[in-house]
Amino acid sequence: MKRTTRFRPHSVTRENRADGSILLTSNYLLGPVAEKTGAWLHHWASEAPDRVFLAERYGAGWRRESYVSVLEKVRAIGASLLARGMGPDTPILIMSGNGIDHGLLSLAAQYVGVPTAPVAEQYSLVHGAHGRLRGAIELLKPKMAYVVDADLYVEALGLDALAGVEIVSSRQGHVIGVTPFEELLTGDGSVDLDAAYAQVTPDTVGKILMTSGSTSSPKGVLTTQRMMCTNQTQLADALPFLRDRPPRIVDWLPWNHVFGGSHNFNMMLANGGSLYIDDGKPVKGLFERTLENLSLVTGTAAFNVPVGFGMLLAALRADGGLRQRFFEDLDLVFYAGASLPQDVWTGFEQMAMEVKGEVPLMTSSWGLTETAPATMMQMEPTERSGIVGVPLTGVTMKLLPDDDLRCEVRVKGPNVMTGYFEDPEKTKDAFDEEGFFITGDAMAFIDPADPNKGMRFDGRISDDFKLLTGTWVRAAQLRLDMLAHLAPLASDLVITGADRNQIGVMIFPDRAELQREGFELHEDGGALTCKLLQGEIHRRLAARAREISGSSTLISRAIVLSEPPSMPEGEMTAKGNLNFRKVLTRRKDLLERLYNDADPAVTLA
Repeated sequence: MKRTTRFRPHSVTRENRADGSILLTSNYLLGPVAEKTGAWLHHWASEAPDRVFLAERYGAGWRRESYVSVLEKVRAIGASLLARGMGPDTPILIMSGNGIDHGLLSLAAQYVGVPTAPVAEQYSLVHGAHGRLRGAIELLKPKMAYVVDADLYVEALGLDALAGVEIVSSRQGHVIGVTPFEELLTGDGSVDLDAAYAQVTPDTVGKILMTSGSTSSPKGVLTTQRMMCTNQTQLADALPFLRDRPPRIVDWLPWNHVFGGSHNFNMMLANGGSLYIDDGKPVKGLFERTLENLSLVTGTAAFNVPVGFGMLLAALRADGGLRQRFFEDLDLVFYAGASLPQDVWTGFEQMAMEVKGEVPLMTSSWGLTETAPATMMQMEPTERSGIVGVPLTGVTMKLLPDDDLRCEVRVKGPNVMTGYFEDPEKTKDAFDEEGFFITGDAMAFIDPADPNKGMRFDGRISDDFKLLTGTWVRAAQLRLDMLAHLAPLASDLVITGADRNQIGVMIFPDRAELQREGFELHEDGGALTCKLLQGEIHRRLAARAREISGSSTLISRAIVLSEPPSMPEGEMTAKGNLNFRKVLTRRKDLLERLYNDADPAVTLA
């Protein structure tokens, strides 16, 4: 199969240290780094003034903003912020999802040195999640908050925590006392805008990004201009085709998350690309909008989570015209969030070969909100999913191997944060004695004898647990394995067994799939019972048990949960990730039932 020749070969140095740790670094030098995001905007407004930078759906077509128009509006908004006395200590809370006005406000704030703090729109739109929103407000103490539609967000805007905060909205509706976004676009000639821009340095905080809270309470990551600008140089070093021609994406990934808001957004800005905002999502009822958007515009790169690529693959199989348009100009297929199922990977490869005679670079990377995010990337073509590659330029990785050749990962580099907002204690705990950021993630070499073959993600150290026998269970990898074995019945699941004799699984079912399959479900105190469903789960667990050996991966029991994970209760983050500890704590009665062999809701392998 012919794969793209437009890639940078892996070249890393491995240093085995006397204390048993391993240092891994790239042999390539870090390229030139912009001083601040405003420098990118000025460059492309001069070099390609009429090229589309941002676009969003408007009626049957798109509202488009060119580089020169974005620069003009950013400067006007920046002047309005300065005239209000805003600066480094007056964050702007952005409560809405992706949109052009959201992007303009973010860039304007960065232009004059005012931090923005985008939070998940679900925190405002879901009544039960207002506690998360209130917590962010109390931490950040913003001077301004932005929503795209005041009527839509009216309940959240009524929170006492927002008293005294200027509310800005693109659509004011019937809400009293809201500043129209257009007012910011009038600017203010009384301020020295250029002087304020000149004072923005690489150390200036551009954004405060909230962590997901999947392992602890959300923290505010101080994201500096240096972090964002360095990371885009690192990405372009790894993906040389970004510099060959301006990239284009049709992208839904949320800007409150570092993947969508820093990685993808800034990739377009840094390389003179075009970002068409996809107002669809890979969920029922919204994915059709994504397909409509792709029928109008397709990209040179495709970013998505695995479930999104799975849905897209099925749609491309059914629509030959869309398939042709999607692949004909495609350089990159990039997945993140979890490992891409191999059958989806293979499906994209085969389609690409049919359409253009070669496979674009299919890849993933690894990083965290604290690392801006990309820190490792699979830069070479590969035939399998799940590899996150090697360190990017300028990064030093410290690996602490355990007995199973799995390594705890720590990192250092100019893309790594200096600390958490208003939390010196957690900042101190986040770094080791050598200044490496303690990620809490684990990796394993694809080939221990050749670090250039890359590494694969091997879960969170904190997710691992021991059985009473002393056997370690690598819960993250086991969860992925079980999701594959139980597909499509399970939408998600939690691995159990800490301080017990056996491993179990608590299953969040895909209710729509179960209904399509004709299972008659009965609720029983938080669990679901169904003889046919439990029989199918037993069959799959028993078949898997015959294929494996050892107690560290043997699933002996299962229970199906009737209630989906709750965002208000902290069981699920805004990104859709489970907080395993919260699930186990909140549903401790069901956990106890899981280990009762006589309980009718329990399926034994």
